[in-house]
Amino acid sequence: MHEAPQSGDARCPGVVLLHGIARTSASLTKLERALQTAGFATLNIDYPSRSKPIAALADDLHPAISGFANRNAPLHFAAYSMGGLVTRAYIAKYRPKRLASVVMLGTPNGGSEVADLLSGSRLYRAFYGPAGLELTTARPMAFPAVDYPVGVIAGSRFIDPVAGLFILPKPNDGRVSVQSAMLSGMADHVVVKASHTGLPRHSVAIAQTIAFLRDGRFQAG
Repeated sequence: MHEAPQSGDARCPGVVLLHGIARTSASLTKLERALQTAGFATLNIDYPSRSKPIAALADDLHPAISGFANRNAPLHFAAYSMGGLVTRAYIAKYRPKRLASVVMLGTPNGGSEVADLLSGSRLYRAFYGPAGLELTTARPMAFPAVDYPVGVIAGSRFIDPVAGLFILPKPNDGRVSVQSAMLSGMADHVVVKASHTGLPRHSVAIAQTIAFLRDGRFQAG
């Protein structure tokens, strides 16, 4: 696991950024820079997303996050795709004292029908590992009820016509349906015209992330 350098004044609100499966912290660089410009301190962490189950990945992240959480400032999470599930697992076990809010971008809270289709494949299991099998709709992760502010950003544009048109319920981002991204107990949600891959780099999604972290709600319109 690689911990990116912490940035920002110790008094600034902090944001932990967690990438999705088979991605790296570089996939969240644009979002991270926007957060820094908006006055947030950031911790953008690389973690071996394909090597262990989601709960074990949360355990591995604890030393880095707990050190960042010791700052005397509110702590937020901005999590992309499976990173949102890792965040839920982390908070369930290691809830930070100064936890403020969480934004999830394209997180398959209800699982993904694409994972359903591919999970029987030996190639899928070999590449995505234990966590990949936890992304199916048949194996929803068991987490405590959400009792902290969560904002959900879902995408409604797909690149892959097969998944977008024939596998996933509509609307969807090509990997996760808008319906699956929703989470019981969430404070707010918004749908952005972006694909799954494009969500964390989409200007509207980034602006909405910052709005929720600041105000606890998304911008209307």
